[in-house]
Amino acid sequence: MNTFRADLHIHTVLSPCGDLEMSPDIIIAKAKEMKLDIIGITDHNSTRQCAVVRDLGAAHDIVVLSGAEVTTREEVHCLAFFETDELLDEFQCYLDENLPAIPNDVRQFGYQVAVDAANNIVFEEKRLLISALNQNIDQVEAMVHRLKGLFIPAHADKTRFSLYAQLGFLPPDLQVDALEISPFQEPGEFFQLHPESLTKSLISGSDAHYPHQIGSRITVFEMENRGFAEIRKTLHKNGARTAKILN
Repeated sequence: MNTFRADLHIHTVLSPCGDLEMSPDIIIAKAKEMKLDIIGITDHNSTRQCAVVRDLGAAHDIVVLSGAEVTTREEVHCLAFFETDELLDEFQCYLDENLPAIPNDVRQFGYQVAVDAANNIVFEEKRLLISALNQNIDQVEAMVHRLKGLFIPAHADKTRFSLYAQLGFLPPDLQVDALEISPFQEPGEFFQLHPESLTKSLISGSDAHYPHQIGSRITVFEMENRGFAEIRKTLHKNGARTAKILN
């Protein structure tokens, strides 16, 4: 069995709240400095920066899970990851179809641009990415799993934009692959507050919006390899015992 260090919640320059220094090359350089084996790219309601980060990560032996941090109609933030470009593109179409046509105000929220490996701007999203989709949490979860993805409610302990803050409970029929807790929450305390989550795996990541935050909170996976299927199996195998969370 091998041990892998993972930070599965990282924003790029594409997120309006992400710093303009969160370019693919800087993200990978910082991940390498922090000795990360796996990272997750999770921009708000968009997957358009994933491929460049993934390809650059591969050149430095860092596995990049491609996905997004989705905001449901209830304003619950959820991480979603997909194994292939085809599935990622299909999910991007779903996001495009359900993101409201609310224009981004650059002065208030920040730029929303995707860049290539040389940091040239190749795309700018005009709609505000931090808006809630026109889809509830059950619909988002169903779509993620139809596309064979991983569905993980984000920072479940937070008092805003989390499963418990927005819904008040963990719906028993919601099919989650894990729950994420924020860098400020310890697993034992979370389980005491929410004993119904004891059957779920917990992960935690940095939720990095700035380079210095990358790797500041990690999940350690014990598994055979870093493949998507192995990550899914590990999250499902032994519940909360499968991953160790480290500051």
